[in-house]
Amino acid sequence: ICACGVGGEWERALQFLLGAVPRKVDLNTVSFNAAIGACEKSCEWEKALRIFSLMAQKQVESNTISFSAVISACEKCGEWEKALQLFSTQTACQVELDTISFNAAISACEKEEI
Repeated sequence: ICACGVGGEWERALQFLLGAVPRKVDLNTVSFNAAIGACEKSCEWEKALRIFSLMAQKQVESNTISFSAVISACEKCGEWEKALQLFSTQTACQVELDTISFNAAISACEKEEI
């Protein structure tokens, strides 16, 4: 999944991720983050959001990287409202904010001239 994430192969990353669920393979935060990252690189923001939601369903803890990747995916695809909503959620969940999260939120505002 990580190799797919680096290469932006979101479809293949998603196949591996979803294929692992029924086989009861232990998926962790890194696996989900890699799949979200692949979606981000391919401007598949809706898929990134689905994977992010699946993390919660599977009780896999999201972290700063998870939030940053999904916020960036939304920002890059012009979904500024969703990006800001996720940024707000990250703050509410007390997940540490990083430069990537801030930059993606700022960039989303710039694109929409907020």
